[in-house]
Amino acid sequence: MSENETPPDRQLDMESLKALAHPLRVQILDTLSTYGQFTASGLAERLGESSGATSYHLRQLEKHGFVREVEGRGTGRERWWERMPGAINLNASELGDTPANRAATKTVLRQWERNRSGLLSDFQERGFDVLPKEWLGVSEISTVNVRITPDQLREIAEHWEAFMEEHLNRYRGQNPPGSRPVQIHFNAFPVIDGDETPKSPEKEA
Repeated sequence: MSENETPPDRQLDMESLKALAHPLRVQILDTLSTYGQFTASGLAERLGESSGATSYHLRQLEKHGFVREVEGRGTGRERWWERMPGAINLNASELGDTPANRAATKTVLRQWERNRSGLLSDFQERGFDVLPKEWLGVSEISTVNVRITPDQLREIAEHWEAFMEEHLNRYRGQNPPGSRPVQIHFNAFPVIDGDETPKSPEKEA
């Protein structure tokens, strides 16, 4: 794969999902995704954990292909780690409906959302105090409420995936002067306690 080629997406299977299904492992992977390379001790300091714990979970993540050691950086005692390139997709409907599968899926999704919510809350609480106007002026937080069918939701998701492919993937892996970590959210899901509009009865022939 060339330097400018976009890595293929990784579809989680049950083995890799279960390997990831630990809150600290999800936190480690998200931290490497957001901020870049870290040592085990650096991750421990940021996440409020012991370096022994982060070292252990880094080795487990490496074993299952989520992270890798940074070549040419660090020493034998202080290894640097980075996330493997490429997007990670979790399609729960393709993994089989078992209690173990559901528990692993919930663990990963729950921690992903906690991490995302934490970054968004931090931006809302401190952004106006610490960020320059040039960053505040281009930031966007928006919510759209609609009533749609499953087919319409699928269409929206497909449009979003096409948008990412065309406009966002080009920025993966770059680090130009003046850049900083930016997180872009797209959430599309049915409101659980909302009512479903009844279907019209078929007309009699």
